[in-house]
Amino acid sequence: MKKHVKEIIILIIQLFMFYIFPLFAGPTDAMGMVFLIWLSTIILGMIIVIISTKKIKYLYPIFISILFIPSVFIYYNESALIHSLWYLVSSSIGMLIGTIIYIIRKK
Repeated sequence: MKKHVKEIIILIIQLFMFYIFPLFAGPTDAMGMVFLIWLSTIILGMIIVIISTKKIKYLYPIFISILFIPSVFIYYNESALIHSLWYLVSSSIGMLIGTIIYIIRKK
């Protein structure tokens, strides 16, 4: 458990973005909220690659997609299920950018 503390902290931040952040958004702030959650997913994907040395970091996009699905039924409707795929893609893009940053910093 202690060896995965960094990854757990990143997942807790992502959970906050999926479940707590929508509580503070008004009905007219929906697009801004979706943009901020999408942007945070990319940034957290970059961070997890840069700070983590464990193999579990490669499962991050799958975790994010699965963690978003219950929030669809809490805050949105079934038509928002497609966003779980977008979060899979955006976290993968974030991990790719983070890998590039990691390689550049390593040299």
